[in-house]
Amino acid sequence: MNKSIRNLVCYLIAYTFILTGFVRRATKKTLNTKCILSLYFHKPTKNEFECCIRWLKKKGFRFVSPHEIERMRKEEIPFPKGAVLLTVDDGWQSNAANVVEVANRYEVPVTIFVSTTPAEEGVYWWSYVQQAYKRGLTEFSKKSLKKMPEEIRLGILQEVKKKVFPNRDAMTVEQVIAASGSPYVTIGSHTQTHPILINCNEMQVYEELKFSRQKLESWTGKEVVYFSYPNGDYSGREVQILKTLNYRLAFSTHPQYLTPESLKNSFTLPRFGFLEGASTAENICRITGVWQLVIKKLLAKAQRRNSISSRTF
Repeated sequence: MNKSIRNLVCYLIAYTFILTGFVRRATKKTLNTKCILSLYFHKPTKNEFECCIRWLKKKGFRFVSPHEIERMRKEEIPFPKGAVLLTVDDGWQSNAANVVEVANRYEVPVTIFVSTTPAEEGVYWWSYVQQAYKRGLTEFSKKSLKKMPEEIRLGILQEVKKKVFPNRDAMTVEQVIAASGSPYVTIGSHTQTHPILINCNEMQVYEELKFSRQKLESWTGKEVVYFSYPNGDYSGREVQILKTLNYRLAFSTHPQYLTPESLKNSFTLPRFGFLEGASTAENICRITGVWQLVIKKLLAKAQRRNSISSRTF
């Protein structure tokens, strides 16, 4: 679907959710129950990130850090009502101006999960692939490479890197260091090279998790104990390796509210995703959990109706 058509359709759906009270009810429930809106971004524009913070502040949400989440888990502080956790995956270069500067200005905590190799080399692996695919220099798309065993993906990527030379799109090491100096910014690990961990062998996973943390700690001089799974993919193996390496919290992309119950599973913490480029109405529905949860219910109802119809015939 054309992006502009997609955004128009989704805007109309989101605006309907807002008009019919879904967002109002979800917001009220979150503000009055032990519930945290755990959110993740990638590379929001300054206006997108700022508008999100302003909207949440206006509604009365309280912003918390992963350190506070950890203390809640240990029952050192009470689990709050109506709280928000802001996280950002990858460590895009635009995060320095659009996330760090805005977080400093509004004095709200944010965690940036950084992949270390792109910070060192400048480019994420999919930037090579997307440029080569667009120019007809490879038959493999970003989506197809995400499904391949790691050794095969690395072999294809090695050939692609000989053909294209994208501009830097990741934060520099210096920008990561500068961001970590903010009292409002926490740096977390997002692996070294951003592989799909479930496609890697055990040693590859171990090295990705171990050495990314070591590098970040050597750069920032601070302990790095929080992690987010690239692409949201993980298995019990990844959880166990994170525990072995003494990480303390890990974040998934399960679109659910963070509650005292979900906090018991501290290596699979849920997050709602913000969609860069979508309408404000759609993203209000997304960050309040309305979009994901209502769409899921509507799809489930449609599937049940189809199932009943097929049995009738």
